[in-house]
Formats: sequence, C-alpha cells, structure tokens
Amino acid sequence: MSWTRRPLTVLAVGVLLVGAVGCGSGDAPGGEASPSPAGRLLEDQDKEGRPYREVEAEGAPDVGIEVQPDRSGGWEVRLTVRNFRFSPPGAAARAVAGRGLAHLYVDGRLVARLRAPEHRLPPGLVGHGTHHVTARLYADDGTVWAVDGRPVESTADITASKPGPGVRPSGAVRWEVGVPVVPGVGARRGVAAAVASGAAAGQGAGALLDAGVESGGRGSPDRVGKAS
Repeated sequence: MSWTRRPLTVLAVGVLLVGAVGCGSGDAPGGEASPSPAGRLLEDQDKEGRPYREVEAEGAPDVGIEVQPDRSGGWEVRLTVRNFRFSPPGAAARAVAGRGLAHLYVDGRLVARLRAPEHRLPPGLVGHGTHHVTARLYADDGTVWAVDGRPVESTADITASKPGPGVRPSGAVRWEVGVPVVPGVGARRGVAAAVASGAAAGQGAGALLDAGVESGGRGSPDRVGKAS
C-alpha cells in the first residue's frame, strides 16, 4: 500500500508546483504588458504637439469629408465616420477605442472642434482660390487616432472663384468635381471644386482665419477663437 501512495503524493505536489509557476509568470517584473484596447502612443505628433495613438487597421476609426457651398456664401461640411462615435461635450479626458471628436482645419489652420458630423463654415472664412479642408479624428484625451503611423483624416480640396462677367451675385454655385481619390484609413484626400458667385467669394478671409473664428456650426463644435 505504501508503494501506491507515494507516486500519488508526488504527482499532487508536481501539479501544485506547475500551477504556481504558471500563475507567477504573468505577474513577473519585466514581463511584456498586454496591448491597450485604446492603442499605443507614438513619438509622432501633430502641429499642436498632440501625440499619435496607434491602433490596428482592422476595426480602426475612419472618416470621410464632403464640402459643398451654400447659397448664403458659406460652406456645408459633412463627415462620414466608420468605427467611430462622437463623444458628447464634457466627456472624460481619456482615450476610449472608437470614441472622440474631429478637428476641422482649413489650409492647416484649426477652425473648429466637432462633436457631430455636420458643420457650416461661415461666409468669408474661405477666400478666393483653392483651399484644403481637413477633418482629423482625435480621442477625448487629445491624442490623434492613427493607423500605420498616419493620422486618421480626410481632406477635400475646394475652389471658390469670382463670378464671371454678366453673372449676378446671387450666391448660386456650380459643382465640377466631388469624389474621393484615395479611399481608406489615413491621409485620405477628396477633390471638390466649386465655382461660387457673389457672397461665396467672401472678404477678409485672412483675418478670420488668423483669428481662428468658428460660427454657425450645426454640430455643436467647441469654439477655438473669436474674430477681432
């Protein structure tokens, strides 16, 4: 009987030792930490010094942008997002996967922070010529959502021109192009050229951009500046 009991005792002790080693290995100092569900911070930053937050391409946030002139001289901006939800005002300043807000830029200058997919650029903010309107997605802690080291953003190129001879300044517009040319996550660009008459040409656009003015948005954007 004593011969049969010893192997069982040794076996039981061996099982306990293996279990102890298995439990301790996950908590050992210097062990590799599991990836955060909200991605990882990169050394890259945007122009305001906000770091990029890298996430996997599968299931990553994505954004598209469409910009159209309206009859009152402004520009209607509409964002289309995937795997992303806009956080309400007052949201906690922490990164949550697939949540946050969008920063809207005109020619690289921040003009609005959006917590909804629609916004209106006021008359005069966009002057004559071609301009770049960019929407970039941010987490609520201020970091930039990124995939493959590039920010999750989309850009539309718009062109506002003076009305031709004999055209009344009625604010009417004519669209030429409005299609994205490089789909997918990251620095995606769209092309949208508009020929606008009358008020769409705008005056004093440079001063308004320098002041970072934002007004008339329908997406409850955070104000980023006031016109002097």
